[in-house]
Amino acid sequence: MKNLYKFTMADRRIGPTFFVLLTLLCFSTLFVSCSDTSMEGMIVMTQLEGDLPTGDHTSGSMWRYLPKARLVAINPDDPKGSLQVLTPDLYSACSPKIAYDGHFMLFAGQKNQNDSWQIWEMDLSNKELRQVTASKENCIDPDYLPGNKFVFSKLMDNGSLKSAHILFTGNLDGSEVSQITFDPSTYFASTILQDGRILTIGKQVFPTENEGTFKVLRPDGTKQELFFNGPPGTQLQSPAWEMYNGKVVFTASDKNNRTDIISINYNRPLYGMTNLTEGLQGDFYGIYPLQKDRLLTAYRANNKEVYGLYEFDTKGKVLGKSIFKDDRYQVLDAVMVKNRERPKKLPSEVNPEVETALLMCQDINVTEKVDEESRDTESAATRFELLGLNATLGIWDVEADGSFYIKIAADTPFRIQTIDENDQIVNGPGSWLYLRPNERRGCVGCHQNNEMAPKNKQPLAVRKEPIQVMFLGNEHDNETYLKE
Repeated sequence: MKNLYKFTMADRRIGPTFFVLLTLLCFSTLFVSCSDTSMEGMIVMTQLEGDLPTGDHTSGSMWRYLPKARLVAINPDDPKGSLQVLTPDLYSACSPKIAYDGHFMLFAGQKNQNDSWQIWEMDLSNKELRQVTASKENCIDPDYLPGNKFVFSKLMDNGSLKSAHILFTGNLDGSEVSQITFDPSTYFASTILQDGRILTIGKQVFPTENEGTFKVLRPDGTKQELFFNGPPGTQLQSPAWEMYNGKVVFTASDKNNRTDIISINYNRPLYGMTNLTEGLQGDFYGIYPLQKDRLLTAYRANNKEVYGLYEFDTKGKVLGKSIFKDDRYQVLDAVMVKNRERPKKLPSEVNPEVETALLMCQDINVTEKVDEESRDTESAATRFELLGLNATLGIWDVEADGSFYIKIAADTPFRIQTIDENDQIVNGPGSWLYLRPNERRGCVGCHQNNEMAPKNKQPLAVRKEPIQVMFLGNEHDNETYLKE
């Protein structure tokens, strides 16, 4: 009202009576807009009538592409008496994510039965829907990014590489949609960490299908790396959520198809995991952090029951009170409408006008089991090979200190393997890599300990111009494609 006061006092033609009326009008409008239809403190959840569809757990198909699913909202203090169906005009809807200010919600939805899935946004103050994406391909698993942007997965047909979910980002008005993952893997169930990075389930689909792992990457697609991979047979089931106690939690199933809540340490995610529900009867589905040691979770005591919504105490490792259960409907995931801390907005180094990227390795013979001091120089690898999707991209010698430095086409997947002087493979091929335009990355070694810090020295390889890598079969010749 300070600015309004200055304006009215400066304009002598406006009398005091008008000023009073205008002030009352502003305050009454503000009161109505703030108290009209606030959903603060309500829980939004995905419901599915009847049994869960059968499908491939590793691709997450059990909790996406659900026929006739719906989003509902409840007041946890009066769950059944307050139930509201939020998506009555859509054939199916699931995977809700609440904006950081608590005023909007993104979700995946299908307007009609045979339509492709798209990303939708709801204004929670008036329940109005707006379609964000307009793609012929299925779009699922959205989440909010800082700066009025969002991330989602799109199902793309890659021909011989099989169809896979690729990560895209865009503005919330649907503009400037951009692909950010380029390797032959499928990505889904993304959430945003407080440090600004995207945490997503990634599963290699070519040349063989691997178990899913959690990957992290920046919103521009740079600096992708492994965050967590469980013991053999672990199938990641749900988005991972960052708790308020330094932990990251998610659900995962074992080889016996039992689903548990798993906790890992944000600072050391690869070293140690805790099964929070070990020894408890039943299965746990989607989860959502409430407070420091409390979760919302979908739970059923046995496979003859439907999933209901419960609280779970992560510190005491005990199932808490039942919040909502309806024998007609499965509860698959739930989120609370509340204001929450906005993650960091990370700067981007991607320059779309640059067609290449740079990669430096400090020593190819440093691995998870071998450090620089203990490596056997007689059996060390002396060369490295880059493997593309369909052919080798070349073999090169490393420097005397084991380092290499390459310039490679951006947004193109490749793998690395190391070779000794007898043409025997020492390590690899490793997991798929790709670099974004103008990205510069470095690594300590090949499959090195992820907590290993690089030596404070200048590798010999960076004292020379980088090796120029040609991609065979590319329409551009090497000189043009690897231009500055």
